[in-house]
Amino acid sequence: MIDTHSHLFAEEFADDLPQVIERAKAAGVRKVFMPNIDDTTIRELLEVCEVYKGFCYPMLGFHPTSVDGDYKARLMPMKKLLTEGHPYIAIGEVGMDLYWDKTYLKEQQAALDEQIHWALEYDLPLIIHCREAFPELFEVLSPYKNTNLSGIFHSFTGNAEEAEQLSDYPAFRIGINGVVTFRKSTLPETLKNVPLSKIVLETDSPYLAPVPNRGKRNETSYIKEVALKLAEIYGMSLSEIDAITTDNALKVFKMAK
Repeated sequence: MIDTHSHLFAEEFADDLPQVIERAKAAGVRKVFMPNIDDTTIRELLEVCEVYKGFCYPMLGFHPTSVDGDYKARLMPMKKLLTEGHPYIAIGEVGMDLYWDKTYLKEQQAALDEQIHWALEYDLPLIIHCREAFPELFEVLSPYKNTNLSGIFHSFTGNAEEAEQLSDYPAFRIGINGVVTFRKSTLPETLKNVPLSKIVLETDSPYLAPVPNRGKRNETSYIKEVALKLAEIYGMSLSEIDAITTDNALKVFKMAK
């Protein structure tokens, strides 16, 4: 299995990261892809990826909730890190988040558009976060429908109509995490209309721990619960889910093959 979205460099793992990594490997995880948050988290991200090279892989991005009126002064220097031989396998995580605050809507859209250009210029996939902002997200994405842009719509929790809208971007996959195991989640019903070829596994650790660990710190080993739920939804074995979602992930994250 591949965990396509995990923040193992977060402070929540400061005390027991080696044990977290060992549990992930024991659960059958072979790679972990780690999205950056903003300019303040790059050092910690790269340190973890260096210690666990070949297992943890870094991305470079500026999260929408970090965007404010002065975002350009923090965002723009990050592009200079995309020099020849850089370690980043994707641009992420980026996107739109209007759940907490709508103050910087236009700035979030501008930051997303800038990072889309990075993804296209350096031929890297784009890892998109979207919360309470589907229309605003697609205002930015729509002009890039007929480009080579690829990536992941991370932590998808939408309905069938929104899943259909994502199909307009055939080079993108949909990230499914612990939310699919929640009792009141509508995702199992929605996914019946989404082919497994579009799905990748993720945890979003330390957030969104799946049942039976909901409410606790999430970690990469819990991805097995997500895979088991998908096996139930799609009527397949766990090994089939593992193989197909791994192949899906490596089609997007070409630098991590």
